Amino acid sequence: MTEQTLTAMSSKTSGLMRTEYPRPQFVRERWLCLNGEWEFEFDDDKIGDRDRWYEKGGFSRKINVPFTYQSELSGIADTSFHDVVWYRRSFELPEAYAGRRIHLHFGAVDYEASVWVNGRLVATHEGGHTPFHADITDALEEGANILVVKAVDYSKDVTLPRGKQFWEERSAGIFYTRTTGIWQSVWLEPVSATHISRIRMTPDIDRSELRLQVFIGGLQPGAEVRLRATIAFEGEILSTDEFTVTRETELRTIGIHDFNDHGLGRWWSPEKPNLYDLGLTLIVDGQEADHVDSYFGMRKISVEDGVVLLNNRPYTMKLVLDQGYFPSGLLTAPSDDDLRRDIELTKAMGFNGARKHQKIEDPRYLYWADRLGLLVWGEMANSYQYSETYVGRVTREWLQAVERDYNHPCIVAWVPLNESWGVTNILVDRQQQQHALAMYHLTKSLDPMRPVVSNDGWEQVRTDLVTIHDYEWRRPVLAERYSDKDKALSARPGNRWILVPGFDYENQPILLTEFGGISFKKSDWDGWGYSGAADEEDFVRRLRDVFEPVRESAVLQGFCYTQLTDVEQEINGLLTYDRQPKVPLDVIRRIVEGE
Repeated sequence: MTEQTLTAMSSKTSGLMRTEYPRPQFVRERWLCLNGEWEFEFDDDKIGDRDRWYEKGGFSRKINVPFTYQSELSGIADTSFHDVVWYRRSFELPEAYAGRRIHLHFGAVDYEASVWVNGRLVATHEGGHTPFHADITDALEEGANILVVKAVDYSKDVTLPRGKQFWEERSAGIFYTRTTGIWQSVWLEPVSATHISRIRMTPDIDRSELRLQVFIGGLQPGAEVRLRATIAFEGEILSTDEFTVTRETELRTIGIHDFNDHGLGRWWSPEKPNLYDLGLTLIVDGQEADHVDSYFGMRKISVEDGVVLLNNRPYTMKLVLDQGYFPSGLLTAPSDDDLRRDIELTKAMGFNGARKHQKIEDPRYLYWADRLGLLVWGEMANSYQYSETYVGRVTREWLQAVERDYNHPCIVAWVPLNESWGVTNILVDRQQQQHALAMYHLTKSLDPMRPVVSNDGWEQVRTDLVTIHDYEWRRPVLAERYSDKDKALSARPGNRWILVPGFDYENQPILLTEFGGISFKKSDWDGWGYSGAADEEDFVRRLRDVFEPVRESAVLQGFCYTQLTDVEQEINGLLTYDRQPKVPLDVIRRIVEGE
């Protein structure tokens, strides 16, 4: 049995256990899952540092990691304010890890984290949605080791990148229950002193090439280091390249000369999510030092002559807005199967993509989107007020998010800002306009492959796609509004300018990236939506009334319906909060696809 299986079996936690490998595009065979039962304590008086809780045990509570204390699955389910929380657990390393460097990984901790091993500070991190790790080898001891984490949140700070997390105790309106502390997996990995630290893969279908960057950690002067890259498709090895590594960042271009019976490459799309397997072996002085398994998709997303193209062909994006919340786990899915099921339900309703709204999603969701074939728009979790402190926070975290998710073929657009959140005066404030421009150009400088939306929904500055949010529910109004470009761009739904004055329309594709939002109560809780249906028949009629003019518009090249599921007090989902369809899936599919 593997180390992670042993850990799951020995857990005393009665709740669900997240045991799947957390980083599916950078997989090592050996790893030790640290999810499960931890000791836990609130530190409302902020005395933990003074009293050196990182050296002392005896926390009074238990918590099921990686579920936050606000969630049911944590075993605590307390939604009141506790902005400083502490975690503690012990672990022992398997004998097979001897002689290796030990890396400790966190998928995400909201918002600031400090980490101690055996009383020694090994890591600090700011940013509630992005991963971090530390080499803890020098802090380890024989036998049991003590791991302590302090998480600090700022529940009422509206300049904090927080997404849909509300700054009041009870969720309301469009805002939901907060997340504090560890909310994605924690794990250990043994690595060699010289090892592969990360990879960056850029497919080029026009040249049938993969541009591969491999980043090497611990490269020693004088060592003979070679890297072997093996590419396979459905178990058949297509190429093996081996080359000498002379610097910490090795760049190679590998030909992907793999054609099917029609003379085309096995490109990735929602209809045919073809993926290539990549194995990387690092050889140091003739001995295998590290091995990492990954995968990639050969696909291209582009804009030419005002048209959205997927793999050089016009492509209509049919997206659904997905908040990524779960009744018992909040931002954390109860299981890997729940993430996969959300994608299966999305596709069963006729959508080919999802806009993950105000959430940097769990990499396991992106893995299933890659495998099953679903377009994903990657979006930052925004703040609500502007300040120079906010600019630093959001920029640093967005850099980490783009780096983390760059390799996923499912990601086809970046959205650093949404609906002027954090830049509420962008229409007239030059400083806030410059911030939106900076985020746009920063994203383009990190990723030239994908289109970037500067401020999704309205008040856009420079942008690759012009996107509109419009919750109009009357069919004739929608049909007229989206009958030509001038009418669409001048309509100002919600009394908002689509483009900031001074930033002209430049023939970008136009997409309706929020619409619908029809509320329909089909569960035990009450809520709201942007318009309401009385019964199933009325719900279906209202769906047709908003979908048909949008689908039939010659102006719109894509859409995003609000939304996939009900969430807490919002009952405007196609599914209930517990993922039950409000009407048969096939009925929704026929409306989405226009049958």
